Amino acid sequence: MPLTAQDLIRLLGLAPHPEGGFFRETFRASELPVALPERGVRSASTAIYFLLRRGDFSAFHRVSSDEAWHHYLGASLELHLFEASGHQRLVLGPRLELGERPQAVVPRGVLQAARVVPSQSSSSEHDFALVGCTVAPGFDFQDFEMPSRSELLAKFPAQRAIIEELSRP
Repeated sequence: MPLTAQDLIRLLGLAPHPEGGFFRETFRASELPVALPERGVRSASTAIYFLLRRGDFSAFHRVSSDEAWHHYLGASLELHLFEASGHQRLVLGPRLELGERPQAVVPRGVLQAARVVPSQSSSSEHDFALVGCTVAPGFDFQDFEMPSRSELLAKFPAQRAIIEELSRP
């Protein structure tokens, strides 16, 4: 019998994340040898498990460090990025022949959101996506920003549909 999202939340000790989904930090490297300008002391790198159930989403947010996403198990996951060049959609998953990739990197400061691919034709029997996120320099909630829906709409009015789907009021 395949694992369910609830099984993974229990087995991996995941807790709710403020942006949506469930997470647990699994690694925090030693502090960098120097403090970062305007950010202070940070670990060299951090890693988490991150789980999204079908219908949940990771709301648009930005982190002040580069973040590598790694697909581990379950359904495919789509990442939505807002950069100066516009909106970009990346899909993490095992189906390389369909353009999915097992990892993607979100550069520091880029707005990002994620959800399980909503397609009804997904070949996965899973109702969740289990991924990992590795952040360098290491993640700190002081480096995390989650703009409101109204802030996002003011800045990216042409992206209204995806903003309304993947943001919080």
